[in-house]
Amino acid sequence: MYNILICDDDRDIVRALKIYLTDPNYALFEAFNGKEALELIDREEIHLVLMDIMMPEMDGIAAMVRIREKSNVPVILLTAKSEDSDKILGLTVGADDYITKPFNPAEVTARVRSHLRRYMQLGSNVQSVQRYAAGGIELDDDSKEVTLDGEPVSLTPKEYEILKFLMAGKGRVYSPAEIYKSVWKDEPYGAEGTVAVHIRHLREKLEYDPAEPRYLKVVWGQGYKMETK
Repeated sequence: MYNILICDDDRDIVRALKIYLTDPNYALFEAFNGKEALELIDREEIHLVLMDIMMPEMDGIAAMVRIREKSNVPVILLTAKSEDSDKILGLTVGADDYITKPFNPAEVTARVRSHLRRYMQLGSNVQSVQRYAAGGIELDDDSKEVTLDGEPVSLTPKEYEILKFLMAGKGRVYSPAEIYKSVWKDEPYGAEGTVAVHIRHLREKLEYDPAEPRYLKVVWGQGYKMETK
């Protein structure tokens, strides 16, 4: 049984999401602002959170920061198209994904299944020590550490997985759909926007000039690659 928390101040949206996620394997909890969500997470073992950004008392971004202080539970943000800047901020502070309103029920259920599967399988597979390098960037998959010119770089879990995927295939161009399938382990609903946001933040952390990247290159109309030099 998986415990899923749905948090939105619009009760109609909460009701709709509960209908979409009707499943004998899901126990659904509800909250109507970030404060209520945090209180519920403290009381219950929650396996995934669906959370709106714009809410009274405590918004989704503030709640996201608090959640990440104590938990790696998957968080999918519920966003409006007009909330692009907040969406980017949410991904920066640790959200795993986002779904744009109005929702496609098939997309909601697919994203939830994917993130639950990954979360519940974390640590279940023993992996061999692997190190990757590209110029001044080094990634140690055993210690999960990334350095730039010898200095540690802090990445979110999704940023780390994207970087590892690109470094493992240095020089090869991968489409957003290929990157999404590898990292999110799901069909690429909204892949282009989600991947682009994460690539942008990786550049901000790893490139001396994000506008003129040396390592994380875009190949227009095709995708992204990790430069070999």
